[in-house]
Formats: sequence, structure tokens, C-alpha cells
Amino acid sequence: MTSGSLANSSSISSTFLLSGIPGLEHMHIWISIPLCFIYLASIPLGNCTIVFIIKTEPSLHEPMYLFLSMLALTDLGLSLCTLPTVLGIFLIGARDISQDACFAQLFFIHCLSFLESSVLLSMAFDRFVAICRPLHYASILTNTVIGRIGLASLGRSVALIFPLPFMLKRFPYCGSLILSHSYCLHQEVMKLACEDIKDNSIYGMFVIVSTVGIDSLLILFSYALILRTVLSIASKAERLKALNTCVSHICAVLLFYTPMIGLSIIHRFGKQAPHLVQVIMGFVYLLFPPLMNPIIYSVKTKQIRDRVTHIFCY
Repeated sequence: MTSGSLANSSSISSTFLLSGIPGLEHMHIWISIPLCFIYLASIPLGNCTIVFIIKTEPSLHEPMYLFLSMLALTDLGLSLCTLPTVLGIFLIGARDISQDACFAQLFFIHCLSFLESSVLLSMAFDRFVAICRPLHYASILTNTVIGRIGLASLGRSVALIFPLPFMLKRFPYCGSLILSHSYCLHQEVMKLACEDIKDNSIYGMFVIVSTVGIDSLLILFSYALILRTVLSIASKAERLKALNTCVSHICAVLLFYTPMIGLSIIHRFGKQAPHLVQVIMGFVYLLFPPLMNPIIYSVKTKQIRDRVTHIFCY
């Protein structure tokens, strides 16, 4: 292809096409019903409720719950990022998305995803201090320290993801420009470029290793120290009580990292994987953590559960 024809195809193909569930296009309107319920449960009923409860209940202004409010705000942002395109496809079949809108969406999706990884690491540190250094808990995790942790987490995510839209914008795009998901992801958009994407691929891998890779290792290390401390407690009841405070966080970690790592592996190495597997994994990756985290913490945390019951039952 000559440079002239390449430029021409790039100018003609100024939009991407998002996808729903392959082979089930005739059922998209019906699939939109559970999707609407998922967004309803995760945005106003779930994460907004968690943030409201923590903000209005003075007894919950403690490190554990402040980190939980950060997690809820991050999940809220992720849900709002994907809602317009996902419901647009399944409700009215709106598949077109401009390049600029696509690049903006993937910036916020990736930025918030890596921010959630940082928040989960912060919550692991909170559990480590609470169990391994209980006498110093209040002096270590002050409101100032928690605020700095939040700002540092946000700064890291923004700094690492900020170059991605500009790295994608310099490429010409040609061909069908059909994306596999109902939203834009960097690892998928870059494959539609007509030029060499080696730099994007290397930088994308660097971002994943320096965020998800390091965070997950530090979380594992934190729990190794927690487990060592718990096993040294003489009382079985006290051991179970200490471990029980970690159950919600462990569930949130597994719920976030498992589909995220799986989706990254499929996009980079699983070229033979069925397209339907990619689509389902993509929905699990972005829709289920914001849906399930409020449920997990409401069920496992008595203070949150009591307040949720009071709001919805009285």
C-alpha cells in the first residue's frame, strides 16, 4: 500500500466499530435488560450507597472504610466509562465511535483499572498494619497519610496511561476497524494500526508489569506476613477473627486480578482463543468487580451491612 492510499484509508476510516456478543445480535435488546440491572446495581444501588454511607457515618471514618470508599469511587468511574457504549450497542445498535472518543474512553478505563489495583494494594497494607502492627495502626494510617496514598495512586495511574492516546493517535488506521468489545482497550485498538506497533506493545507490557505485576506481588507479600502473624496467635478464635477481617479484601483482589490478567493474556498470546471467550472475559473484567464489591463488603462487614439495611428497609 502506498503512503497516499494509506493516508486516504486513514482519512476514510475515522471511526471504529464496537461489537456486542457475536452470533447473538438478534437478542441484543433482551441482553440489554440484565445489563441495565447490572449498571443499576453497581452505580446507584451499590457504589454510590457505599460512598454515601461512609461519608455520612462518622464511626466509619477509619482507614479501612476510607480505602473502601476509594475502591467504590473507582468502581463507580469504571461503570460510568463503559455504560454509554455498552448500552448504546445493546439498546439501539449504536456501534460507531470516533477515534478521539475511543482514545478518551480507553484512557479512563485503563487509568481507573490501574488505580483500582493501587487501591487494592493500599487495602492490603491497611490489613497488614491492622494485624501485624495493631498498636501503631492509628499513628501510621492517619488521614494525611491516607490522602497522600490516594493522590500517589492517582498520580501513578495518570502518568503511566497519559501517553497511550497520543501513541495511538499518531497511527493511521485501515481495514474494517472492528473492535471485539463494547468499549475501547489499548491492546485491541493498537492491532488495527497500519504501521508497526512494537513501541506500543512494549510500553503496554511495561505499564502492566509496573502496576498490576508489582501490586499483585506486594499484595501476596503482605498476606504472607499477615499469615505468619496470624499463625503465631495462640487462640484459635483470635486467629479466625483476624483472618475474617481479610476475607472481603481477598475476594475483591481475586475478582479484579483474575479476569484482568486473563484478558491481557488472551489479547497478547491467545490468538486462537474463541472470540466469544474474549467478549465474555471483557464483560467479567469491567462489569463484575463494580457489581460484586459492594455486595461482598455489605455481606462481610457488619457496620456496612447494618447501614445498608437501615437505608433500604426503613
